[in-house]
Amino acid sequence: MDKKEFIEKLQRSLASGLNSAQVADNIRYYQDYIESEILKGKSEEEVISNLGDPRLLAKSIIEANKHSGDNYGSNREFDDEVKDKAGSNKSGQIISHILMMPAWLTVLIVVVILIIGIGIITSLISIFAPVIIAVLVVLLVINIIRGNNKPK
Repeated sequence: MDKKEFIEKLQRSLASGLNSAQVADNIRYYQDYIESEILKGKSEEEVISNLGDPRLLAKSIIEANKHSGDNYGSNREFDDEVKDKAGSNKSGQIISHILMMPAWLTVLIVVVILIIGIGIITSLISIFAPVIIAVLVVLLVINIIRGNNKPK
């Protein structure tokens, strides 16, 4: 196996468990490593054979990222799991996705919702204020009229 084939297999294997940036970082690292070992006098075949199977190497890298708490994910998550329209995979487990938003975006959404809510309440008050005032005036007049008719 030559360097190009090794890197291609490693890249495909990493893509099933890491995000694009992590794949690119790892590919760059191994390309640089292979080049530096060749510059030290080793043959390309020797360096590649010392690294071993690229699929096993990728599996180790993915596992290390999972255990170190790094963000990991798949560029091809839909290729790896067959999903039906109900959102479950072929083993029947329900698959859920969590939407992660930055805190500033969450605060912005809450503020916009509050402003809209205050605007709606203000609009309703301005629409119904004349009716409410008219009803209060009528009740006041009725109360005054009844108050004048009471015996003293």
